[in-house]
Amino acid sequence: MNRSTSSAKGIPSGLAEQIEKLYDSRSVQPRDAFNVFEKFITLLDNGEIRAAEPANGTWVVHEWVKKGILLGFRLGMLKRIPNVGNFSFYDKHTFPLKKISRNDNIRVVPGGSAVRKGAYVAPGVVVMPPAYINIGAYVGKDSMIDSHALVGSCAQIGARVHISAAAQIGGVLEPVGALPVIIEDGVLVGGNSGIYEGAIVKRGAVIGAGVVLTASTPVYDCIKETVMTKTSAGTLIIPEHAVVVPGARALSSAFARTHGLSLSTPLIVKYRDEKTDARTALEELLR
Repeated sequence: MNRSTSSAKGIPSGLAEQIEKLYDSRSVQPRDAFNVFEKFITLLDNGEIRAAEPANGTWVVHEWVKKGILLGFRLGMLKRIPNVGNFSFYDKHTFPLKKISRNDNIRVVPGGSAVRKGAYVAPGVVVMPPAYINIGAYVGKDSMIDSHALVGSCAQIGARVHISAAAQIGGVLEPVGALPVIIEDGVLVGGNSGIYEGAIVKRGAVIGAGVVLTASTPVYDCIKETVMTKTSAGTLIIPEHAVVVPGARALSSAFARTHGLSLSTPLIVKYRDEKTDARTALEELLR
């Protein structure tokens, strides 16, 4: 994992430097700051800049993008959001809901979902109710965000990913240099699972229902007979095509042995094959 203070090609000249300057300053002119922030949030909303992106086989964190989001919270004023029924909503006026049109080719099924401005949602994505996609997130083409699922701030979701019902993809805004959660192309994240603390799930992996992954979680590979722990950069990486399910490991203390205690531990029990692909392809029937 690398860190960068610049970002994608084609952004307005000097925007990153302007964001950095405003972020570091404690006395900014509101009008000038808002003009810079509006350029920034529009590019983030359109997917032209990202909090993190792949480059040369690794993932690069763009710290200035995270700083831009945090700047928006500092500049924002509490404002009433148009209410539904008798319930009122209030949030920073710098982060309204994302505007989605028919031309975006995104399905947002009625029933209480929300996508915040500054989250990119690609064509072909399906959002089932209720779901929430937070600021700075990136959701790739033809992915599904299922019911009661969360895509946290700055999480990066690839193409053709299925985030199943009640799955939680954690958000990482601070520290600004920390890698957000990364879910690469073609991954299936099972129901009631949770992926947090900048964990990376590589292309084609299957995360079984109920699995919880954090940077501090050891993962036992029963096929390769190895134990995967966080890298020197503090990131847990699940390999390509790995199938991860909930497991347990016994505790070794005398007290634990006496009481038969164990810890929940994710296990890699196989690597994806044609049968696995056939099962995960069933979602295509719903599109």
